[in-house]
Amino acid sequence: MSEAVMSDTVQRQALAEELDSFNCRVAQPTDGPLFTRDPQSAMKAAHWKASDLERLLTKIGAKLKLEAGGQRRTLRLANRGLPFGTTPTIWASIQYILPGEIATAHRHTASALRFIMKGRGADTIVDGERYEMNEGDLVLTPAWTWHDHEHKGDEPMIWLDVLDISLVRSMHATFFEGSDVPRQAVSDIPDRSYRHYGSGLMRPLNDTSRPALNPLLVYSAERAQEALRLAAALPPDPFDDTALEYLNPLTGDSALPTIGTALQSLRPGMHTKAHRHTGSVVYYVMRGQGATIVDGTTFEWGAGDFMSIPPWAVHEHVNRSYDTPAMLFQVNDFPALKKLGLYREEAA
Repeated sequence: MSEAVMSDTVQRQALAEELDSFNCRVAQPTDGPLFTRDPQSAMKAAHWKASDLERLLTKIGAKLKLEAGGQRRTLRLANRGLPFGTTPTIWASIQYILPGEIATAHRHTASALRFIMKGRGADTIVDGERYEMNEGDLVLTPAWTWHDHEHKGDEPMIWLDVLDISLVRSMHATFFEGSDVPRQAVSDIPDRSYRHYGSGLMRPLNDTSRPALNPLLVYSAERAQEALRLAAALPPDPFDDTALEYLNPLTGDSALPTIGTALQSLRPGMHTKAHRHTGSVVYYVMRGQGATIVDGTTFEWGAGDFMSIPPWAVHEHVNRSYDTPAMLFQVNDFPALKKLGLYREEAA
């Protein structure tokens, strides 16, 4: 690829001060490249071990309070290459909530989700609808919906929180609002949306009030994992083996408009082909043992581990077991990139 040439470097530098006084500038030889042949991301591939996370979660559970308003007790999965967030668009953290605690009501323009890692006994209220949260469930909080959580069980609960706050902040579109009461009032039919759309197969015949947001707020572990089990009997995808995306039952689009969510299964002994794509991914290993190779670096993972993969990084997966499937939950920013016409992938 030809490089940009500046034969007028002296003239450009001489103009810089005057142009700056009018809030203007021209390209300078010291500027970084505006265009690159391939995507260049400051994000680094990362790996978080379950044993380390468990110890740190126990520590913050003992030392930190769950405060009113927006302040939760969360362990953020940070990335050394970024000023904040886990990927350029996604903010992932692990929430630790003790029996009897309430994560008080608030809402924000960032879309959010919870994937329940451990425990039972908590429920969430989202815009007046109340649902239990059990291990393996995916719980959605669409943008600008009121939401709160209460843990009524006997043991600490742990879940993955994911928001597109990094994307929203980059667009300078952050709004947040707290509530004067810890929990919202519950609707007369607290699971109305699930009764209408929870089958994932059907919807009301005379559905004249189609909601603007995904009406399905909870995807149960039982149904999702059964769908994955059935699909795993089909021939594998060469790059991901078996991966099923959670969908909006009204539109068939991704469950959230900017965050993709999927369950993935790697059959025993599977070694996928390497590929790369625009967009970033965060993986949570639900069960199994294996490895993911990212741009030549091998991350050996087991149940409870997390990994993140930067945009356009070459990666492949290996199931180290020859008799047991591995299962992973992933979040990505593919829906946002596809809507902007920026998604691209290729075999490596």
